[in-house]
This record gives sequence, C-alpha cells and structure tokens, in this order.
Amino acid sequence: MSHKNSQVKPPPNERVLAIGIRADAFAPDDLPPGFATVEELATQIERGWAALQDAGIDGEMCGIGMDADEAEAELRRRFSGRSFGLALIGGGIRNVPENTILFERIVNVLIDLQPGIRLSFNTHPKNGLEALQRWLDR
Repeated sequence: MSHKNSQVKPPPNERVLAIGIRADAFAPDDLPPGFATVEELATQIERGWAALQDAGIDGEMCGIGMDADEAEAELRRRFSGRSFGLALIGGGIRNVPENTILFERIVNVLIDLQPGIRLSFNTHPKNGLEALQRWLDR
C-alpha cells in the first residue's frame, strides 16, 4: 500500500527526521514487546537507522525521552536552521496509551515547525524504510 493515489501533496522535501524513544529512556520492565534488554533495543534502533542510510535516506535520527516538554525542545533544536519534509514517528511513541500526550505534542510541534511536513509511521525499527517509501515513492 502507498500514497500514490492520494490527493495530499508529497513532502516538501525528502529529508527525513526519524523520531523514536531512546532505548535508555525505557525501564527494563517497560521495554517494548520482543526486546529483552535495553541494549538489544538500542542495537535494533541503530540497525534500523543504518538500514535507512544504506537505502539512501537523507536525514537524522532523533532520539527522545518520554517527557513531552523535553521532546518538544529537542525537536525545536533539530529544526533550527534545518528543514525536514517527512517525519517517521516510531511505534513506541504512538502505541503506548501513556504516551498519548507525547505523541500529540510531537505531531503538533512538527506541523508548527514545518508546514506541509508529511508523517510516516513504522511498527518496529526494522520496517522504517517501508514506512518512508509510502511517501517517497509516489
């Protein structure tokens, strides 16, 4: 499935900001399903970002904590003098009910900082490229 038939305009540029919760922000008992240790999660996040870079994706990885104010401040720092056309927002932000306010804040800050930005969502660090290609391969 893609956005090829969508009437929504494509991203204003192809530079990607991949936003996810840093592995070290998780307590060992609160790790996402499928991860036994913080180190395992960190390794998978790094591999996921490396795979995006190997595929030619231009952009930055933006690891955040779970505090909405801190996440907003980090996003504002990332956009200082830079432009991103597409944001990849990780499942650890969206899929945890306790992170609803964090997710809401991220979406609204992105829209504020980059009008026209397109949002993409993965479900695991391994399928970020698939999520981005829905917008980039239009």
